[in-house]
Parts: sequence; structure tokens; C-alpha cells
Amino acid sequence: MITKWCGSDLLEHTQSMIKLTLIKFDMNIKPIKSENDYTEALKRLEILFDAKRGTEEGDELEILSILIDQYENENYPIELPDPVEAIKFRMEQSGYKQSDLANVIGLKSRASEILSRKRKLSLEMIRMLHGKWNIPTDVLIQNY
Repeated sequence: MITKWCGSDLLEHTQSMIKLTLIKFDMNIKPIKSENDYTEALKRLEILFDAKRGTEEGDELEILSILIDQYENENYPIELPDPVEAIKFRMEQSGYKQSDLANVIGLKSRASEILSRKRKLSLEMIRMLHGKWNIPTDVLIQNY
């Protein structure tokens, strides 16, 4: 949900912007409350997809995108990945080996224990992985 990351002020501002734009351009946009509404919004989004910014269609596209995003965040939340899987993914993505992980967290044996889930990540390891490999701390601090 948008408010989870950005706060309720952003959501209130967005809702106010939507109301003003609807009044100004007499758009037929309504809140997405059901799967049917969601499907219809996606169909309309597809029609508007190439609309130019600053046009009525462009404004409608922007508002519709916000509504769709909000509905998807509320109804299809994406869970954070498992910390060890996130490390493995970053290693694969960047071509890192276990020795590269060892260079970040300290010892080769410790890297092996982390990857095999025999050892938990320490606060210092989390800081190092975040700082050097840019893995989000909210992913790394989860229980596993």
C-alpha cells in the first residue's frame, strides 16, 4: 500500500489531485473497488497507454495508473524475499561467488554457514551487505 512507504500525507494529496483533475477534465474515473472495476481499469489503461503528457488523456492515464497501483498494493501485496535468497539473487545477478560474500562479511566459513542457513546474519553483516551490495536492510533483517 502506498501509505506503507510514503505516509498518509502523500495518499491524501494524491486523492485531492485526482478529485480536482476529475472536476477540471470531466473524466469518468472512479475508485477501483472490485475485480471487475480492476479489469475495466486495465482495459482503459491499455487504450491510454501512449497518451502524451499534459493532455487530457495523459492526465487520465496518470490518475488511472495511481488507482491501479493502489488497488494492486492492497489486493496483491508482494512479500519481501527471504534474506538468504536475496543474497543468493544478488550474487547471481552480479556474478559474485561465495568468496566475494566472504570478503563482505568476514570469513569464508561464515559465508558458507549463512548460505546454508546454519548461521543467522548479524547486525554488522546486515550493515555490510547493505552498504557494499545495496541489499535493502528491511529484506536482510527478516527472520528465516
